[in-house]
Amino acid sequence: MGSGLQRAQSFMILTTLLYRGSHLTVGVLAVAQRRSDLPLQYTGLAAALGMSALGYGAALRRGWFGRWHVWADVLVTGCVLPLVLVVWGGVREPALLGWAMLLGGSASAAAAIALERFEALAAVALLVVTHLLGYRLVGASPAVLGGHVNSLLSSAVMAWVMWWYLRRQGRLLDGANARALAAEAHRARYAERLEHHRALHDTVLATLTTLAAGGVDANAPEVRQRCAREAAYLRRLVQQTADEVHHREIGAALEEAVGSVEGLQLRVTAQYHDLPKVPPEVAAAFADAAREALNNVRRHAGTGHAYLTATRDTDGRGGAVVTVVDRGPGFDPERCVPGLGLRGSVRGRMAEVGGRATVDTAPGEGVRVELRWPR
Repeated sequence: MGSGLQRAQSFMILTTLLYRGSHLTVGVLAVAQRRSDLPLQYTGLAAALGMSALGYGAALRRGWFGRWHVWADVLVTGCVLPLVLVVWGGVREPALLGWAMLLGGSASAAAAIALERFEALAAVALLVVTHLLGYRLVGASPAVLGGHVNSLLSSAVMAWVMWWYLRRQGRLLDGANARALAAEAHRARYAERLEHHRALHDTVLATLTTLAAGGVDANAPEVRQRCAREAAYLRRLVQQTADEVHHREIGAALEEAVGSVEGLQLRVTAQYHDLPKVPPEVAAAFADAAREALNNVRRHAGTGHAYLTATRDTDGRGGAVVTVVDRGPGFDPERCVPGLGLRGSVRGRMAEVGGRATVDTAPGEGVRVELRWPR
């Protein structure tokens, strides 16, 4: 569709083309009614058709009027044609000259929107002079002359007002679109930063926090392997090599998340049953949310053991359900404010792909996190 200004230009080309088409139709009917009386009118009508095809054809191809095409139309169609019909064409009655004079109205409309201000005024002035001179030569009454001049001036003024309004609205629309695109780009950058923050929170920060607390042996092979994986992740994050991220099935994605947490000495009993195929982004969301839920078990449950179950949803929509359960002390959800991990890395990730995460807990009852897609 193009910009708002381009759409305004296309509309004005179409409007003035239809206006010229209505005038040419009048000319064709007028000449056809007097087939043998004034043969030069056929030549004049052909010239008007040719100039119209040249000017408006170029405008449609280029997206706007050419300055010289507009001037050629004003001079040839609006000024020369009526005078030639009077001087050499044998026209002596205002009624026989009307169709040629009528073309001046559409010529003035195109000039008003395509030419600079003083050029447009000069073109309209030439057309007015042509009307005054041509109708005086054929003895037209003041009423006929006044009506045609008024029509010519009104065509120019209305076309200019319409063009001014549409151009203004087009620019406003372009400005609004530019602001919307800038806001969308800002939201995209924010979402990207948020996703990176979540990933760092769930992986690198979780590992560093565990090592700093002294809860695991930093030299253990599984810990060293996890550190190596997360160092590779950091390198990809810095280099922005998104093509290195593979689209995994949900089972493989969950197993990788489980292995990542087990590297920090959390024992996970995992069971998978009849897992459905889900989009890659959904599989990634399940894995990332499950990893953070398991990290929460390791940090807060105090049991060193978690249970993960993944299965097909039984509602018939082809979805999946993943649960993470621990048998720790639990907590009162009305008194504990969810942290960044639960809000963003668990609930936020599932919500972004059209799923949901729910937490079922009570003091002394452990915690059950359910991840479900679709919602």
